[in-house]
Amino acid sequence: MNDSLTPSSHIAKITAIAHQRVNILLRSSTTRDIAILVKAFVTYVRPLLEYNMVIWTPYRKGDIHTIENVQRRFTKRLRGCSNLTYAERRTKLCLPTLELRRIHSDLIMCYKIVFGIVKLEIGGFFTFNTNTSTCGHPYKLYVHHNHLNVRKQFFSCHVVNVRNSLLAECMNFSSINCFRLSLLNIDFSKFLTID
Repeated sequence: MNDSLTPSSHIAKITAIAHQRVNILLRSSTTRDIAILVKAFVTYVRPLLEYNMVIWTPYRKGDIHTIENVQRRFTKRLRGCSNLTYAERRTKLCLPTLELRRIHSDLIMCYKIVFGIVKLEIGGFFTFNTNTSTCGHPYKLYVHHNHLNVRKQFFSCHVVNVRNSLLAECMNFSSINCFRLSLLNIDFSKFLTID
């Protein structure tokens, strides 16, 4: 985090390294097989952009686009993809947006905290919503109201609205793997800034 409590300097640093890795990957690779290049991107570039992302998830549109541009530029440079839109390239290559992956990661970490899978005290992050008249799943969390915009973007605050929007009939809370698979069927478009 920088002095204004944004991860912008960290994002600038990791995206510069990620662009370098993409260039090295595309220049040094002897194959032009799209499946192999995408696998290499997922293995060597994407982890750099996602390491500890629950801690530094960006909330400014500029930062979100800066991260997404790594994948956008990579997919555009693949053979047969340069004339397609970013959404079409993602569909063709079966790549979700990095922003969607961050939402999934946040929800999975929230699940781990709420159900005691990680050794973090739930009270330090979340409070269960005791209002039983709400619709949706039975594991809703209380939304704390914050006066500072910076605090609204912390993990324990920004993940609650997304988690509470999940519908009980679409979600399986029985295990972490079932929960993870359930997330793949949910439309998170109202929480995304990337098309």
